[in-house]
Amino acid sequence: MIDDFFVFDSVAHVFNFEPKNAFGPAGQMFSNHLYAFHTTLTPEGETRLPPEEFLRQWTIDDIRRMVFEESDTDMLVAMPLPLTDLYHDGLSPWQECAELAARDPDRTVFWGTVNPLEGRRALDLMERQVGEFNARAFKLYNVRYDYGSPYPWRMDDPRVAFPIFEKARDLGVNLIGVHKGVPLGPQPIEHTQTWDMDGAAANFPDINFVIFHVGLPFLDETCWQLIRYPNLYADLAATINFIVRAPRMFAEIIGKLLFWCGEDKIIYGSEAPIFHPQWALRAFRDFTIPQDLCDGYGYPQLTDQAKRKILGENLLRLHGLAPVNRL
Repeated sequence: MIDDFFVFDSVAHVFNFEPKNAFGPAGQMFSNHLYAFHTTLTPEGETRLPPEEFLRQWTIDDIRRMVFEESDTDMLVAMPLPLTDLYHDGLSPWQECAELAARDPDRTVFWGTVNPLEGRRALDLMERQVGEFNARAFKLYNVRYDYGSPYPWRMDDPRVAFPIFEKARDLGVNLIGVHKGVPLGPQPIEHTQTWDMDGAAANFPDINFVIFHVGLPFLDETCWQLIRYPNLYADLAATINFIVRAPRMFAEIIGKLLFWCGEDKIIYGSEAPIFHPQWALRAFRDFTIPQDLCDGYGYPQLTDQAKRKILGENLLRLHGLAPVNRL
């Protein structure tokens, strides 16, 4: 814990960046873009890994050590990726994430992942991930690839997306996250827009949807959606990491979110191992929004109560969990 703040990290990946794991230039470009995030946003004085140490196969032990031993994190979501059209194993294989969760079942939650374009196969995999591996939620990715060309699907598509949501509901799962914004690799930026979240939220009001990366660069549009749908939430993964290198930029991001949707709908995520969790956690604990932004734009101040909710309480509530005493 940071002081008395319970920390529940919503996303860490067991990445496999080995070159042989990528399907050609598209996968390699995706990996290189994630490395660029690591080098650009990791602040001076913190460890910036050379390519050979970052673009490798990360292990379960690597993630456990970084998150639980080297940071003030109390609980973690083991988050897979379904990018099996860019990488042989999807980049963060769900089996590895399930094993990561199994190592510390009181402290780690497993989210499943599927490719909705696979139809019946995706629904069967959802059953397996929930029934055999206790998946508590699902992470989706809107852009798929066919021989390196983008092949997107939408969260408001009744034929592709809605069967996934209905299956989740049948399995007792009411929490679904989706990558939005942050275009990577050859992904066209228009396919990362959040426009399709209205249809998902409106048609499935009993499911909570998490917009990862707060939809950057479509933050204003995301805020207008967050305020209108009580079942939409914003995740700071790959956004909180601006806090040291670009603190005023982060102040405007968190200020807009607090202004539009309030402190109950914002969730913390570290994106380990792209970024080491500890430096952003410490910076967030000490962060305040500059007063001129509060005066000029009406942003609420980032209070201790708001930090407590963002760092852990909101995600605990979405999972129906209570804090675990780590002592």
